[in-house]
Amino acid sequence: MNPLPQMQSRLKKLSAFSIQAARTTFLIAACTLPICGTAQNSLKNPEATTAWPSRPIRILVGFPGGSTPDMSARTLAEPLSKALGQPVIIENRVGASGNIAADLVAKASDDHTLGVVINGNLTSARQLYARLPYDPARDFAPISLLTTAPLMLVAPASLPGGAEFFAAAKQAGSQWNYGSVGNGSVAHLGMELIKSRSPGMAPVHVPYSGNPQVVTAMLGGQIQMALVPPGLAMPHIRSGKLRAIGLTGGRSLLAPDVPPLADAGLKNVNLEVWTALIGPARLSKAAQARLAQEVPRIIRDADTRQKLFAQGWQAVGTSPEGLTGRLKDETAILGNIIQTRGIKIE
Repeated sequence: MNPLPQMQSRLKKLSAFSIQAARTTFLIAACTLPICGTAQNSLKNPEATTAWPSRPIRILVGFPGGSTPDMSARTLAEPLSKALGQPVIIENRVGASGNIAADLVAKASDDHTLGVVINGNLTSARQLYARLPYDPARDFAPISLLTTAPLMLVAPASLPGGAEFFAAAKQAGSQWNYGSVGNGSVAHLGMELIKSRSPGMAPVHVPYSGNPQVVTAMLGGQIQMALVPPGLAMPHIRSGKLRAIGLTGGRSLLAPDVPPLADAGLKNVNLEVWTALIGPARLSKAAQARLAQEVPRIIRDADTRQKLFAQGWQAVGTSPEGLTGRLKDETAILGNIIQTRGIKIE
């Protein structure tokens, strides 16, 4: 018997089986790969498959309760919580003129930590601090400019107003002190700008943790002047305990009876204090898009605007691009003051 035909038949069957097995293996692999890829992506970024927000949101504020940034944050918190369907919790992380809180925001990785900051944290800080632990231009996702206000130069009611105030300040020299919310703050840089515009003025800078502490120090006689937001100063001005010397910039609806500093002979002191909402640079695109939609709408709402105005703020509510543009312009303005006055903070 010739075994060749039987061997050829067996080889054909084995070949057909091998081809079928290979096809089956390929199909299994092809079906499995997308699943594995999705699983790996989910492990790398748990937020990728979860609708944002998925848990409570923290807003860090670098100033104490009752300060103007704190009030802005708390005014935003309730309507933002309603809009997002999650609790919004305000945490005060005080210190280093707000830079401690800003650094915590920059390093946050949970996709649910935001920050309400002031001018200096995002503009002048990089030029002032040799060892700033974050990069304002790289480490944040700008969300919205929330509020703005001029600064009001105030003094104890026992001191004269107008041009006479500056004459008295020059005579006092370094025997007078001025307060601010901290080294490198806009209030600090603004006072240095005033000193440069009024040669002979030499009050000594005393930093505090927040504007309420600045006002308390002035009422107690520890300092003789300060630049503060109008909302904090006006109640004491109406009660006769403090005197308004003038506003940075022009006239403002926040203090319609207070003249600009230019009326007392001090020209070109055009500064504002403001608050802004930011997130870490790694904040998810979904979170950034949702916040960019909700936050400006909330800030521009009539009820929110009224509450902020009562606190001494003009409501703004910009897009992320609007905040970015403001940062660029103001970094140049404050940087010029820093260089001109030779200010540096170790």
